[in-house]
Amino acid sequence: MTQLAENQEIPQTFTDMMRKLFKGFFDPIGKFLNQMGLTPNTMTLIGLAGNTVGAVFLARGDMLTGGLIILVMAPIDALDGTMARLRGEPSTFGAFVDSVTDRYAELITFLGLLYHFHQSEYWFASLLVYLAAAGSMLVSYVRARAEALDYDAKVGILTRMERYFVLVPALIFNIPVIGIGIIALLANITALQRILYVRKQAHIEMKK
Repeated sequence: MTQLAENQEIPQTFTDMMRKLFKGFFDPIGKFLNQMGLTPNTMTLIGLAGNTVGAVFLARGDMLTGGLIILVMAPIDALDGTMARLRGEPSTFGAFVDSVTDRYAELITFLGLLYHFHQSEYWFASLLVYLAAAGSMLVSYVRARAEALDYDAKVGILTRMERYFVLVPALIFNIPVIGIGIIALLANITALQRILYVRKQAHIEMKK
């Protein structure tokens, strides 16, 4: 644990707040799914499959259907962790698989959009999709690399859940370029925020 983490409260992300807010909603559903014999890993795979189907519709230019499917998949993605906690068996490997699957689901969504814009010869939108995908992955990578070095990096204005809140309405209302543009900008700013936050912790350690 770094000196910064010891001396000040670790920032709470929007995702953390949403998990607490909807805990009473997801817990009964998670309990019911556990009683049905479904496993957290099954829900993880269902979420990935659903996002893949949504990406196919995006690739075809059907933003409304693709956006609605991705919207439905969002709570399913959240249920695997809830189910594991209620079963009393949250594992490090399970969390690892869930995190990796989330990255695949997000990249598949971007791939669907990239294919659509490439087919439409909309080069600027294709560039925005690339920047959005790069920024989104960097946000996750910076946090993972920081935590591997025992630093905290749970800061930033656009974490994964916020990206969903930006992208899904943009798809449903058929303004995907606006949503992708916002993510392209703010995701990369978030990655930079995390880099600077880790830098601050590293400097404090050096002064010890």
